[in-house]
Order: sequence, then structure tokens, then C-alpha cells
Amino acid sequence: MAEKEGAKVGAEEMEEREQEGEAEEVEVKFRLFDGSDIGPVRCNAATTTVAALKDRVVADWPKDKQIIPKTASDVKLISGGKILENDKNVAQCRAPFGDLPSSAITMHVVVQPSSAKSKPDFRSILYPQRCM
Repeated sequence: MAEKEGAKVGAEEMEEREQEGEAEEVEVKFRLFDGSDIGPVRCNAATTTVAALKDRVVADWPKDKQIIPKTASDVKLISGGKILENDKNVAQCRAPFGDLPSSAITMHVVVQPSSAKSKPDFRSILYPQRCM
């Protein structure tokens, strides 16, 4: 119970800082599928969006990897077990974790190329005569 109260206080404190216009600098590290990292990158939690972080990941992506995202839409960022939405800022995505340092965040990166996102047309596979 005390942990939940501490988390509430942390969230309320962050909201107050945002409303007062305090710029909270955070350090974000991106963990790739093979365990390697990009970063750390310093950013303002209140003004940096998830979309901007995705652009940064694509720009800083190591060239020696077999899987390389072509655009930011090929990248999914996961933090705290949740897929982050592009229009959210970093402060909105963070979950207060009690005693952990408030300035360090590790986000996991999943690459899903655009071609993998489109679903195959199973009708053409199952019924090739009907689709012609």
C-alpha cells in the first residue's frame, strides 16, 4: 500500500513540475533486439515526443545490424511493458518507480518493417481462381 502511495506522490510531483514549466532532463537509453544499446540520449521529458525519439533511433541505428529500420514508423518503443504512442511526450510515458533514479529510462526497440505490417491477402492464396 505504501508503494502505491509513493507512486501517487511521484506522479503528482511530476505533474506539478510540468505545470510550473520546470524542464526535467532525462537520460534515455534504447535497448535493441540483440542486447546492444543506442545512447544514452539526454532530452527534456516535457517537450520530447515519442515520435522524436523514434526519429533519433533511426538516425543513430548501427549500420552493422542485419535488421535496419527505414523510417520511424518501422520502430516501436516499449517502456514499462507498454508500447508508446507517438503523440505522447516522455514525461507522460514514464511510470514512477519509487527509489529508482528519476532521470534514467531504458526503452526497448522493436523493428517491424512496413512490409511485415501489411497482412497477406489469404483469399488469393486459398482461392486463386476467384481473385483473378
